[in-house]
Amino acid sequence: MIGSVQRALRLLEAVGSHSEGAPAKQLAREAGLPLPTAYHLLRTLTHEGYLRRESGVFVLGDAVDRLAGRGLEQKRRTMILDSLAHFREAVGAPVYFAVYREGEIEVVGVSDTPAGRAVEEWAAFRETGHAHAIGQCLLGQLDEKARKDHYDRHPVQPVTPYTVSDMHALEQRIGALGRMQPVTERQEYSLGTVCAAIPITAGDAAATMAISLPLHLEDRLPYAVERLRSEVGALLSSLSFSISI
Repeated sequence: MIGSVQRALRLLEAVGSHSEGAPAKQLAREAGLPLPTAYHLLRTLTHEGYLRRESGVFVLGDAVDRLAGRGLEQKRRTMILDSLAHFREAVGAPVYFAVYREGEIEVVGVSDTPAGRAVEEWAAFRETGHAHAIGQCLLGQLDEKARKDHYDRHPVQPVTPYTVSDMHALEQRIGALGRMQPVTERQEYSLGTVCAAIPITAGDAAATMAISLPLHLEDRLPYAVERLRSEVGALLSSLSFSISI
C-alpha cells in the first residue's frame, strides 16, 4: 500500500463529510494526520483540482465532481450491458440497444456470443440508418422534419442489392408502420442476415432494441421478436432496467 495515497484519501473523505468545508487543523485531526503532513497533502489536492480553499476552509473541487460523474456513467453502462446479456440469453440471439441523440444514430451497447456473433459494422451505422432495422425503427419515431434533416445529412443510397431504393420508398415503409410495431429488414445492411428492432421508451429520446439472425434461421425471427418484447416490457415496468440517454 502507498501511504501517501491513503492519507490523501482520508483527507478527501474528511472534507466530503463537511458540506460547508472545514479548516486544515480540523481535517488533520479527523484524518489522524500531523498538521504539516495535512498541509502538504491539502496543497497538492488543491493544485490538482480535487479541493478548493474558500474563506479559510477546504471544500471538494471540480475534479471530484468530474470523477463522480464518470463513475456514474460507467455504472449505468455496466447496467445496460448486464441487461442486454439477459435479453440475449432469453431470445438466443445477439441484442443491440441504440438511441437517436443529437441528430445521429448511436449504438449504446451490443451483447453477443462466440456462437452467435453480432453484425459487423462494415458501413457506418449512423450513416446507413435507412438500411438497417435499428435505423429504420429510430427514424420512424421522429417527426417528418427531423427525418428530412437526417436524410439531408445521410442520403438514402444502396448498401446491398436489397437496400430500400430511395427516400420515397423508405418514407412509405415508415408511414405504414404502427406506433409500436417492430421493424424488420432482410439483407438490407448485411448479406446473409435478417434483423428486427422494437421501439422502446427511454425518456424523451427515440430508442430501440434489436436482434439479428443468420438468414437460414429467419423462421425464428418472429418468436425472438415477441420474446424480446415481453422481456423488455417486464423489466421496464418493474424499473429493473435502467438506461442512460
